[in-house]
Amino acid sequence: MQQFIRQLTGVRFLAAAWVMLYHFQAPLATIGVLVPVLHEFLRVGRLGVDLFFALSGFILTHTYLTKLGPRVTREGSLRFWWLRLARIYPVHFVMLNVAGLAVVAQQAVGAGDGSSRDWLNPVDYLKQLFLVQEWGPDPQRGWNFPAWSLSMEWLAYLLFPLLVLALFRFRERLATRWLVALWVAVLVPLLWYGVTYTGDPYYISGWGSTIRILTEFTAGGITYLIVARLTVDGVRERTERLATTLSVVLPLAVVVAAVALGNVAALQWPGAGPNEPPKYHLVLVPLLVAWIGVLAVSRRGLVRFLSTERLVLGGYISYSLYMTHTVWYGLWRAGLKAAGISGGPLYAVAIVVLLAAALVIAWLMWRIVEEPAREWMRRRVGTRPKPVEERALESS
Repeated sequence: MQQFIRQLTGVRFLAAAWVMLYHFQAPLATIGVLVPVLHEFLRVGRLGVDLFFALSGFILTHTYLTKLGPRVTREGSLRFWWLRLARIYPVHFVMLNVAGLAVVAQQAVGAGDGSSRDWLNPVDYLKQLFLVQEWGPDPQRGWNFPAWSLSMEWLAYLLFPLLVLALFRFRERLATRWLVALWVAVLVPLLWYGVTYTGDPYYISGWGSTIRILTEFTAGGITYLIVARLTVDGVRERTERLATTLSVVLPLAVVVAAVALGNVAALQWPGAGPNEPPKYHLVLVPLLVAWIGVLAVSRRGLVRFLSTERLVLGGYISYSLYMTHTVWYGLWRAGLKAAGISGGPLYAVAIVVLLAAALVIAWLMWRIVEEPAREWMRRRVGTRPKPVEERALESS
């Protein structure tokens, strides 16, 4: 097992928690804990999805570079797609239906939030079912909203057998400096889109989601090639020290940049709420992708924290946390509305329940649905119930 698997598993939890807290800003603001720096950092918490995209490209390149890279085969591609569905689809299917039932139940008891539910129809349900809801220039999000990123991940998975073919040849033929240049070139379209877009705070229209997944996923794969090149004969002490330093500097730079963007009046979207991300926040993505690389090289400092048992467990449940937290949040809000609680000590206690229950629900989803279903699907194609990396993590 590569050493970096453990700390990058911890990163998965931080990414999911960042997205979750981004969605929980309103109740946190109600009890007064959104101090300025924290507020600006959480305002860009949707970038946790971008971090996931790059992590996915990095890990899948690590896992499949030599398995799929030499040539494209029908059997290899089908097997890869099935294993990826085993990873994402069971929880997606459960939450798709739970989300629909939750919305119907809220409307039945008059506890809805009054927002439009025009996506609650059979056509949009089928788009969600087949993970194509985010494809196209103007996607319609609905049902379980976080599943939009699964639609993009599925697009990347479908293209991956061709992408890894190119990555395999890049590894063989390009010097390290050219790999770095390619990494920069791949992210240029994302940066251009991020600074020229004039649509909405979420960068949805104009193929925004497609640009994000294709650039970030590919950059994650190239990041793996660079890391593999730097560590092929072991990590040099000087390189490791630099990586350890950057593992702290890069996330601090993200925080500083988020605060700067959030405090420039001209960079706020007209009519957007106080918890919406500022303009240009996609320019922070290269820092996050680079962070993955330095964490994979470092062996000290922050990676020791990310490699702790609790963070690794958090990484295991991160996907379920990401997929369940918004539905739980909607039910929580409906419950408080029905109870007439909108502030005060009871509201503060309710927020503790909101956060704690989000983790418990994620753990239960992981143990009851995600892992058993994935193991069952993996067995159907004669593969170990657990990937080699996870077996190694659990025995370490």
